[in-house]
Amino acid sequence: MLKYVVLFIVLGTAVGAGTAWVMAGRAPGPVIEIVEPEVIGQIGQLEIRIEAPRGLLNSLQVDLEQGDAILPVVSLEGAELSALERSATDALVVRETIGKQRYGELVQGAASIAVRAVRPVLFGYREAAATAARNIEVNLRPPLVGVQSQFHYVNHGGSEVVVYRVTPAEAESGVRVGDYEYPGFPAAGAGIAGADPALHVAFFSLQWDQDRDTPITVFARDALGNEGSAAFDFRIFAKEFRASRIGLSDNFLQRVVPAILQNTPDFNVADPTDMLAAYLSINRDMRAQNDRYIAELSRDTAPEILWRGPFKQLINTAVESGFADQRDYIYAGEVVDHQTHLGFDLASTAAAPVLAANRGRIVHAGWLGIYGNCVIIDHGMGLQSLYAHLSSINVGVGDMVDTDAELGRSGSTGLAGGDHLHFTMLLHGRAVTPIDWWSAQWVEDRILRKFSEAEERLAVR
Repeated sequence: MLKYVVLFIVLGTAVGAGTAWVMAGRAPGPVIEIVEPEVIGQIGQLEIRIEAPRGLLNSLQVDLEQGDAILPVVSLEGAELSALERSATDALVVRETIGKQRYGELVQGAASIAVRAVRPVLFGYREAAATAARNIEVNLRPPLVGVQSQFHYVNHGGSEVVVYRVTPAEAESGVRVGDYEYPGFPAAGAGIAGADPALHVAFFSLQWDQDRDTPITVFARDALGNEGSAAFDFRIFAKEFRASRIGLSDNFLQRVVPAILQNTPDFNVADPTDMLAAYLSINRDMRAQNDRYIAELSRDTAPEILWRGPFKQLINTAVESGFADQRDYIYAGEVVDHQTHLGFDLASTAAAPVLAANRGRIVHAGWLGIYGNCVIIDHGMGLQSLYAHLSSINVGVGDMVDTDAELGRSGSTGLAGGDHLHFTMLLHGRAVTPIDWWSAQWVEDRILRKFSEAEERLAVR
């Protein structure tokens, strides 16, 4: 009797195991959702969500397919799968950048994304697989860009503007000067009557430290990384930059170093009592830190021109230092540092009223490292003006000011040797010579003429 009972149990177990094995083979595979892309170009963003019990997978294969080409994107098995991102619901998420920059074989036309995911079933003794696919488009056509303006003359270290047309209008565009990009803006913001969305203007500069043969082109780039460009006529005028020697005395170091460190508590030096070493750190590292802040601040610019007519040099001032002066710093008869002075030092009387050089919006009003008490005005389309070493400030961030509005009083805060105004113009966070902008003839000929000619072309279309 017992042997029949045992036999019955064995047979029941075998049937149950067999049923479980069969049912496991019928288990659904992971749920796969290809979230994006629909279109890729030079670049494209792939996102795939995969749901499986407890987020467990045995393997995953993602391919980009076009014609006969099968281009592996993701191929993971076993422990490698732990590198996948997990969502709040424990789904696995795949994010990868794909496009022609990664897969040079891609051509214009149709393609597809293919996904195969496998999860464990029956305690890992069996597997359940699922596949998914999405048809996508490979678009490698760059935006079209064409220059409209003529006669571009650039003073080395100075500014210029170009008027151009870009299609599609929403493509990111501007002027590339070597490694620097200067964004463009819709021409309506420059006051060009009748300008359609495709017409743009961009202010740009050949920086004082760039070679005069640096390539300069207009570019347009879409969201897929496809980029078009256009050459245009320009001429560079060479400029000589002065060399000067700045003596550092113990009295000067004792006056400026502690005050700067006190007003900049997040900047650390190895030994605050070593005046020369602290000064050198301020002159080098804090200067670079301030430059990064100014560059970031340039993003806070209006998409339209706020200024009106030429900029004004502070009245009744003598120029003590010019733009891009090459300075050697001397201590105890030795050269201890070298920096470039990117502005004009203008001096008149102590605590002289500092007036806005043109109309704009205040984007900085307060302490700024080597510049001491400092005001920065945004004049729109990436153009800003900087007023440094002030003894007092009368304006606040967000204020709109007109030309000749009093911003504060001159002083000797920051790295100033005496009471004066350090003034410079900035184009997308990079210093440019103010001399251009102080000239009514330059503003009329180099900028406003191009705008009026653009209006005339629009009027006869």
